[in-house]
Amino acid sequence: MLLNCYQNELLEAGCDEAGRGCLAGPVFAAAVILPPDFIAGELTDSKKLTHLQRTKLRVIIEKEAMAWAVAAVDNIEIDQINILNASFLAMHRAVEQLKITPQYLSIDGNRFKAYPNIPHSCIVKGDGKYLNIAAASILAKTHRDEYMERISTDYPHYQWHQNKGYPTVVHRIAALEHGLSPFHRKTFSVTHPQLELFSENEG
Repeated sequence: MLLNCYQNELLEAGCDEAGRGCLAGPVFAAAVILPPDFIAGELTDSKKLTHLQRTKLRVIIEKEAMAWAVAAVDNIEIDQINILNASFLAMHRAVEQLKITPQYLSIDGNRFKAYPNIPHSCIVKGDGKYLNIAAASILAKTHRDEYMERISTDYPHYQWHQNKGYPTVVHRIAALEHGLSPFHRKTFSVTHPQLELFSENEG
């Protein structure tokens, strides 16, 4: 069972991001402050949940959280500052938008750029350990998925409504055949799926 938060002395926000490994679209991040008595039986790492479970949990989190915020860094900024810094920036933006200023941040992962005047801890696989980080992973994932589904209508051949911008075979082939869209990250390499088969055979 997940614990509510990493520490109990200070008002804590859990932070997580979604979309780091994508070829297209922004990276999204969320920050969530949960009440101490928050209970949601299914809540865990968003990657372990179904679309329906995430959708239901998002409604609960946004209704019952003391404060929550979602922010994004687009593909142009990602190309300018790199995806790691963009992930940090997205989390900073989410924290800035919280209606309640947290006194502590729990960050999913092993690296973070310190937010001014708020101490933090990085927790590897934190979204499977603490409810506030898991809640942030749900919000970042669902808000980003919604965004990718929306822009997919203008660029249907990439099938972002299904792959959400991740480097699936269909997405990579479409990028090679149709070229890159205005939403693609130009600093990310798009290789043909067949090349991986050749390199595996050669190895």
